[in-house]
Amino acid sequence: MINIILKVLLAALLLYVIYNLFKGLFTFLKQDGEGPRMSHYIGRRVLFSAVAIVIILIALATGVVTPNPRPY
Repeated sequence: MINIILKVLLAALLLYVIYNLFKGLFTFLKQDGEGPRMSHYIGRRVLFSAVAIVIILIALATGVVTPNPRPY
């Protein structure tokens, strides 16, 4: 059960990262003086990418996720 919740959480985080990446792109292309800057969205992308990595590392450390011993 915890594996499914973890996978859904990571998938949602990665979709949010992609959303912020494209939102930053459209903000960059629009070049409007008003509204949030592109760095706002890029900063969110970096933050939530770091959160996803920390969640993966915690899951590996607690044994919820087991790495593949033979990657080939």
